Formats: sequence, structure tokens, C-alpha cells
Amino acid sequence: MFVLQSVSDRERQKRNHLIRASSMGNEDIKLYFETAIRLVKDAGKILLSAKKIHVEEKEPGDLVTEFDRKIEEVLINELKKKFPSHKFIGEEESFTKNKINDLTDDPTWIVDPIDGTSNFVRKIPITCISVGLVIKRERIIGIVYNPFHGELYTAIRGEGAYLNGQRIHTSKKEDISRACFNYELSLAKAEIYRAMYLTRLKYLIGEVEGIRSMGSAAMGLCYVARGYTDAYQCDGLYPWDAAAGVLIVEEAGGYVCEPTGMEFDLMKPDMLACATEKLARQFLKIEKKADEEWRLLLNDL
Repeated sequence: MFVLQSVSDRERQKRNHLIRASSMGNEDIKLYFETAIRLVKDAGKILLSAKKIHVEEKEPGDLVTEFDRKIEEVLINELKKKFPSHKFIGEEESFTKNKINDLTDDPTWIVDPIDGTSNFVRKIPITCISVGLVIKRERIIGIVYNPFHGELYTAIRGEGAYLNGQRIHTSKKEDISRACFNYELSLAKAEIYRAMYLTRLKYLIGEVEGIRSMGSAAMGLCYVARGYTDAYQCDGLYPWDAAAGVLIVEEAGGYVCEPTGMEFDLMKPDMLACATEKLARQFLKIEKKADEEWRLLLNDL
């Protein structure tokens, strides 16, 4: 089903988000934010210290290193010490348990210790630490840190998005023919997603100005937020890939939804993130036709 929410619906939801965020206590949120910033910067030092990297494969194409595990352990343990009543969803912990913790109304930290592990092991500096805080199921804090480039992206709901303390905004691009599109094509490796990715690519490649595929969801979202690219899309992600970056895009003035046009769902984070809603509408219109085609193809098999 393809549904695009109206502007009034989105504005109403945004106002409701702000009302709920303001009721949570600014002093508490400030403490959470400052604590997490300090811990993420310390974790960045661990990432920078990596020389020899032992690599394992959790499943085909999904890599993990000792640094993924060490950084997640440090972040979660230190946050637990400071905020013992808070809940946690971490990538490596979830893989070990083969279960993602449920998202409740409790303050919940969602941690990706290294987003872009494949880049990290190849020494491609498009990789980062991503930490998001969700309270009452609302994304409240987003922190993405790329220590290799010295880039600290941050957002608190209702207060804007920042890079190293300086306010950032999306490109405000509205014309798909002038859009630089970051499409996370590596996930097409999974057969379950291949027809969808490749059919959408076939429809989009002649419509956009250019296509990139950078290997990190969190960095891809931040690049939309700062105006490096105009759109980012990925299906088949997990909450830790999106918890921080989606908030940063929204606070930079961008628009995030599911590729069906429905409201973004953090616990099932298929996403299209665009510099503007007008640009998103153009992507969604084209992808609707692409999705009709690949579904027909699958039905014929």
C-alpha cells in the first residue's frame, strides 16, 4: 500500500513531538546529552587506536570486529552506571542474543558502535559511532561521530542539528533531476531485497543527477543533513542504523519517511531521507511504479 501523508498531518505530528519533548525536562535531557557526548568522544579514541583488526563474519556480508564489541560494551556500561533505570538496544548485544529488545516508554539508548564496519576494516574513513536516545518512543537525542574526519553531528529534538557545534541544514533541493542520491546498494546482496533494489535503481538512475553508495547509514543520513547529498535511501536496516541519523536529518530541515510514503518507523527502519518533502514526493512517485514492477516479477516466478 502506498500512502503519502499530507503536509498538515506531518506538521501536526511535529508539533506533538515538540510538546512531548518539552515535557520531559530540559535539564535531564541536557545531562543525558552531555554525558553521551563525552562517552562517544572517548569511544572515538578507541576507534582511532585500531591498528591490527581481527574481522569475523556474523552472516554473509555482515562483518564484526573486536572494536565493535569493545566500543559497545564501554558505551553501554558507562551509560548504565550514570543512568541505571535506562534501557538499551545495542547492535552486537542484539546479535548475540538473536533478539532486539522491545522499545518501551522508558528512556532507551540505541547504540551502533561502528556503523560502516566494512569501510572501517578497509580503512575507508566513512565510518562512525552512532548513539540515539528515545524517550516515550520519541527520538530525542542523536549523536553521530566520525573520529577519522573529526566530525561530530548532534541533534536534540526541537533544537536543530549541528556539526562540531555549528548549525547545519539540508540542501533544500526540490528537483530530482538536480539531486545527488545516496542509495545503499550493498544490501541488494541479500536475495530477499535484490529485485526491489535493482528495479528501483533502473527507474531512478535516469532521473537523478548522480548516485553514490557509501556504506554507512548513519553517515549517509548526516550527509543529507549537512547538504553533501540530497537524498538517502536504504531498506533492510535495524534501529541502531537510524536512531541518531534520522533525528539529525529532521532537525536539519529534512524529511524522512518509509519508501511507501508512510511515517518512518524506528523499529522497522526502511527509509527515504530527503532534503525536502517536495523532493521526497518525486522519489516516491517513481518508486511506486518500480515497486509495482518488481512485485509483478516475483509473482510470475
